[in-house]
Amino acid sequence: MSSDAHAAAVPAGSGLKQPYHLVDPSPWPLVGALAAFMIVGGIIVAAHYGSYPLLVLGVLLALAVMFFWWRDVVKESRTPGMHGPVVRLGLRYGMMLFITSEVMFFVGFFWAFFNFALFPENVAGAVHPMWPPAGIHTFDPFHLPFLNTMILLLSGTTVTWAHHSLLENDRKGMLTGLGLTVLLGLAFTTCQAIEYSDAPFKFSGGGVYPAVFFLATGFHGFHVIIGTCFLAVCWFRAKAGQFSPERHFGFEAAAWYWHFVDVVWLFLFICIYWWGASSVLASHY
Repeated sequence: MSSDAHAAAVPAGSGLKQPYHLVDPSPWPLVGALAAFMIVGGIIVAAHYGSYPLLVLGVLLALAVMFFWWRDVVKESRTPGMHGPVVRLGLRYGMMLFITSEVMFFVGFFWAFFNFALFPENVAGAVHPMWPPAGIHTFDPFHLPFLNTMILLLSGTTVTWAHHSLLENDRKGMLTGLGLTVLLGLAFTTCQAIEYSDAPFKFSGGGVYPAVFFLATGFHGFHVIIGTCFLAVCWFRAKAGQFSPERHFGFEAAAWYWHFVDVVWLFLFICIYWWGASSVLASHY
């Protein structure tokens, strides 16, 4: 980096000799990893033994980590000299790489689904290979799944509205768009909970189809909950006047994440709910 570029990258008056920011020691990565371990372990215990305390404790710990870690990052971002141009660029790259890792996370679920859907003879113990397996009655894709699709597509427009309002320095429009997006996220989660309660098959003892279905759609639902919390934090930050048309990466990161959640759901709806149920629906006509 040339001396002129170096000088431009270091925020004026910050007292820093270089444009990079080394974070202070923090307990939240370790505690967050513990919370994630408890959540995964809690899902396993709940699925096999019907016990939920470990899962509930893991979720509460994860929410606490999210609150305190976000608080520290927000405080850090508003400290003069901390988040200069180079740091903000690094945050953008970091969010892009994080979403890329999330894409590959869901690729694993789709891979498992198509492995059994296209090659049902791979299902252990299948006497008559077919997909969905014999005895499985799938969801009607144009009932609650279609409603949830419309909800998420609408939420994608409201979060885009909020972003454009921010760029136009329209604080009221931003708060309205963000608030509607959070409400739509809560509506999606409510509809998915209703769908699960009315599911014609259960996670345990139902074979490979329920396992793949609940893991893929359940983890997506978990991501929707995370995204809803992310956007809710942004709403409170916007209410406090912490975003400007020039500096609002916290909101941009939340919007990127939400659009990623929308796209994953479209693939889930088309592949698992619609295409995956086509053979069963065809037999009804």
